[in-house]
Amino acid sequence: MNRKVELLAPAGNYEAFMGALNAGADAVYLGGEKFGARAYADNFTTQEICRALHVAHFMGRKIYLTVNTLFKESEVAQLYAYLLPFYEAGLDGVIVQDLGVFCLLRDWFPKLPLHVSTQMTVTDKGAALFLKEQGAARIVPARELSLLEVRGLKEAAGIEIECFIHGAMCYCYSGQCLFSSILGGRSGNRGRCAQPCRLPYQIYADKDLVMGEGYPLSLKDMCTLEYIPQLIEAGIDSFKIEGRMKKPAYAAGVTAMYRKYMDLYERVGAEGYRVEAADMDKLRGLYIRSEIQTGYYERHNGREMITLSKPGYVGSDEQVTARIQEAYLHEPARQPVSMSVEIKAGAPIRVRVEGKEQVQIEATGEVAQTAQKAPLQPEDVRKQMTKTGNSCVLVTDCAVKIEGDVFVPVRALNQLRRGAVEAYEREVILRNGFCDRRIDREELSVDTASEQKTENAGKGKLRCEIEDRLSQSTLEGLIINCLVTTCGQLEAVRAHGCQRIFIESDLFVKEYAYITGILGTSYAEDKAEGCACYLALPHILRRRDEAWLQLLKEMLSQADGLIDGFLIRNLEGLSFVRRLSKDYAVIPDTSLYCFHKETLKFWKDYSEEYTLPYEVNAGEASRLAAAARELGMRTTLVAYGRIPMMITANCLRKTAGICQPGAKDGRRIYLKDRYRTTFPVMMHCEHCYNIIYNSVPCSLHESKKEAKRVGADIWRYDFVMESRDECEQILAGVFPFKGHTTGHLKRGIE
Repeated sequence: MNRKVELLAPAGNYEAFMGALNAGADAVYLGGEKFGARAYADNFTTQEICRALHVAHFMGRKIYLTVNTLFKESEVAQLYAYLLPFYEAGLDGVIVQDLGVFCLLRDWFPKLPLHVSTQMTVTDKGAALFLKEQGAARIVPARELSLLEVRGLKEAAGIEIECFIHGAMCYCYSGQCLFSSILGGRSGNRGRCAQPCRLPYQIYADKDLVMGEGYPLSLKDMCTLEYIPQLIEAGIDSFKIEGRMKKPAYAAGVTAMYRKYMDLYERVGAEGYRVEAADMDKLRGLYIRSEIQTGYYERHNGREMITLSKPGYVGSDEQVTARIQEAYLHEPARQPVSMSVEIKAGAPIRVRVEGKEQVQIEATGEVAQTAQKAPLQPEDVRKQMTKTGNSCVLVTDCAVKIEGDVFVPVRALNQLRRGAVEAYEREVILRNGFCDRRIDREELSVDTASEQKTENAGKGKLRCEIEDRLSQSTLEGLIINCLVTTCGQLEAVRAHGCQRIFIESDLFVKEYAYITGILGTSYAEDKAEGCACYLALPHILRRRDEAWLQLLKEMLSQADGLIDGFLIRNLEGLSFVRRLSKDYAVIPDTSLYCFHKETLKFWKDYSEEYTLPYEVNAGEASRLAAAARELGMRTTLVAYGRIPMMITANCLRKTAGICQPGAKDGRRIYLKDRYRTTFPVMMHCEHCYNIIYNSVPCSLHESKKEAKRVGADIWRYDFVMESRDECEQILAGVFPFKGHTTGHLKRGIE
C-alpha cells in the first residue's frame, strides 16, 4: 500500500499523551485549558502543550488542538492570545466547530491547518466543498455516514477526511443535540454534556407502550478493528480514536491494538488480514460497555446498535490495564546519540553530536583557559556533558579529547551541552518535516493591544445602544413569521396573516399541487403587501437525498417564482441553494449557531438575516441583535415552538420493533423518562431521521420583559405538531397548553 493512513489517538492529560506516542500513534488530539468539547477532562496547561509539541515533532508525530466549542462574545477576545504560543511552537492543526472562530483563525494564523469538527455536522460533499473553499484543510464528517458516503465525500471534495474508528457513540448527530442543555443547562456545544442519552426511557406509540423501560438512546461503542481494510481502501486519511475523557491506559491500549493491525494490513493486504480473537477480548477488557459494534459504516440504523439493558461502563480488566501501564505509560524512550568533545587551551570548546540517520551538529563554546592548579580531566567533562536531563536524547557514548592542562568552568560545559542538544533536536525536527518554531510575527494579522482596545470600545458602544433601545422599544408592530409543517397549520397562518411563511420542504413536495394552488390564488396581492413564502430545508441532507433534492429543484422551476427563499439548517442546505440557477434568499436557522459577532460577519456574506440560537439568554441575545443591526442584518427570535432536542439517524420505531417499510402507522411516538416526562418524536421517513422534541413548547407569551430586552426584529412561530385550532389560538394570543418553557432566555448556559 502506498498511502499512509494516520492513526490519531486521544489524550486527556500528559500521561495519556505519552502513552499514545509509545503505543504508536501518528498524531494526538488534545485540549488546552480553554475552549474544548471535553470541559471535564484533565486537559493540558500551556506549558504542557508546548512541551508535547516539541516531543511529538522530535518523534515525527503531530498534535492537533481542540477548539471545538461554540464561543461566547466575551471569549472571542481571549482566543488569539491563547493560541499564539501553540502556533509559534508549531501546532499541526486545530479542530473547530464555530464558524466565526474558523474565519478568525484562518485570518490570524495563515499557516495553521484548520480541521472541521464533527460538531459541524458535515454530511455530504456540498458542505465539504464549501468548507474547503473557506480554507479547511481537513473534514471530520458526521459519524452517521456510511462507508459509501465517506468514500464519495472524499472523492468529490478532494480534502483530507478524518473518521472515528473506535469509542463511544453519540445517539444524536454531533452538534445537533440540545437535550442536556435544555434539561439541565449543561450544553454539549460547550463541552459539558450530562449524557441524558444514557438514562432509561420507555417508548410509546400514542398511548400504547411498545417498549418497556430500557436505554433506547444508548448506542453501543464502536469497534472497527476487523473492518480496517475496508476503511483504508475507502480513502480515509486519518483514523480517530474517541476517548479524551477516558483513562490513559485506555488510550494507549486501543492505540497499540489499532497500530498492530494497521501495520498488519500494510504488510499482508486485505487478503491476508485476520484479527485474533484474543485481541478482540483485550479490547473489550480495556473499558467495558456491554457490547461493541461497527458504527454506521455498514448500516443506517437499527436495534442491534443499541445497548438496551446496560448503558454504562462496568469496569476494566485489571490485568490488561496493568500490562498496558507497564508497557506504555512512561516517558518515550530517548534517542541515543554519540558525543565528542575537543578542548584545547586558548581555543573554543568544540562538541559534535551525532545520532540516527546521520543527523549531526557541531557547536562551540567558551575559550578554554590554561589550568593554574588541577587541570580538567576527561571524566569531569564526560560527567557534565552526558547530563541530558529532560531532553529527548540520551548520550550513550562521549569521547573527550583534551590537549594540555586546561580549565573550563562547569557553567560553560553545561551551557555548551544544552545548546548542542537543543540544536540537535531542532535538526531532527526539521528533518522530520516540522517547523521548529514559527517566529515570523509579520505574517500574523492581529495586534493584540489594538484588538483588545477595539473589543472594549465595541462593548461600550453595544451597551449604550442596548440601553437606548430598551428605553424606547415596545412589542408593537413586531414582524411575525410562521413555520408550518401541515396543511392545516398553513391554512391557519394564511387566515391570520404574517409577513413570511416558512413551509417545511417535505410538505411542499408532498402537497405541491394543493400548496401552489392555495398560495397562487393570492400571489400578486401577497407580494404587493410585502409577504413572502420560504421553504425550510431538512435538518439533515445526505447522499441518499439527491433524488429528493432533484425533485424539489424541478418543482421550484414549475412554481413560477412562488418561493422567495430558504430557511437552512445545515451547510449542505446552503450548498444546495447556491447551486440553484435562481438567486434565492437564505436564512440560517437556530442550528447554524450564531453566538457572537464574528459568526454574524460570516453569514453577512450569504444572508441579511439570522435566527438566534436556543442556548443564548436575553442579555446575550440582545447584544447579538445590536451587533447584527450594526452589520445591517435582521434578528429573528423563535417566540413559540417545540425545541428540537435531538436529530438522530437511529429510529425509535425501529428500536421498538414497529418500523415496517411500506406499512402505515399513524401513531405518534413518545419517549417517557423516569420522571414520567413525555418527549414527542417526529419521524422524517423521507430522509430517515428522527427529531426528539422537548416535552413542552417554548413560548414567550408570559415573558414580555425578556422578549423586549432581546430587541429582535422578527418573531417566529414554529408549528410542528399543533392542530389548526391550536395554531389559531396561539396566533390570537391564547396559549392552549398546560405547560411551557422559556428555554434559556432567562438562565442561559455556562
